[in-house]
Amino acid sequence: MADQPKESEEVLKEQYTSSIMEYRRSMPGLFLSALTAGLEIGFSIVLMGLFYTTFVEDVEKDVLHLIISLGYPLGFIFVIIGKSQLFTEQTSLAVVPFLKGVVNFKELMKLWAVVLSGNIFGGILFALFISWIGPERGIISPEAFAEFADALTLPHWYIILGSAILAGWMMGLLGWLITTAQETISRVFMIVLVTFVIGYGKLHHCIVGTVELVGGLVHAEDANLALYGSTLLFSIIGNIIGGAFFVAGLKYSINEL
Repeated sequence: MADQPKESEEVLKEQYTSSIMEYRRSMPGLFLSALTAGLEIGFSIVLMGLFYTTFVEDVEKDVLHLIISLGYPLGFIFVIIGKSQLFTEQTSLAVVPFLKGVVNFKELMKLWAVVLSGNIFGGILFALFISWIGPERGIISPEAFAEFADALTLPHWYIILGSAILAGWMMGLLGWLITTAQETISRVFMIVLVTFVIGYGKLHHCIVGTVELVGGLVHAEDANLALYGSTLLFSIIGNIIGGAFFVAGLKYSINEL
């Protein structure tokens, strides 16, 4: 029946086919898709910033965090439903052909490098734009950008790494779940549910984090470039571990045994 979830073997086959298509794309086309995703993911920060600015003086801190987290899924909906290339999806998807021996390690690293650089560059561009236009229009306060960046950089590096592993794990599982779904409504619901948990749980997602950190560099009074850079680095490493090992590796192993 059309509304029945797909079997795991069918999901793995679809993910493999989809990933192979990305390996065969031109590098400029892949980079442009990744750049688009980096730009689009920034709309999560727009909605979160709007919520922060609107409610910061009216509600308690815990309630404010809950409200802000409701804005976190927006950019992911634009990116995933719009099929732009997001690095935290590719950390799991791109590994499947590698595990099958169809592509080598160099090809995997090349794909990751193109998607990650496109995402980060797009995120930086969007962050610079929204951190200017938001305060200028009076819709997002400078304090919102500083607050978002502080929340990412305060934990120790090993906490950031563990947090990023969880976020990468969840994003990999999201890619798997979306492939099982037959309808757009179901996919949107999954995106909202999973990414809301990432946002509410203050987990480190390297692409959303790029936008938050650059906004912090612009508006935070005590912005530390080295600290911000290390936060992004450990977020990337953790996202890779979460998506590549805990999702792609385990799901592939289960279906191959």
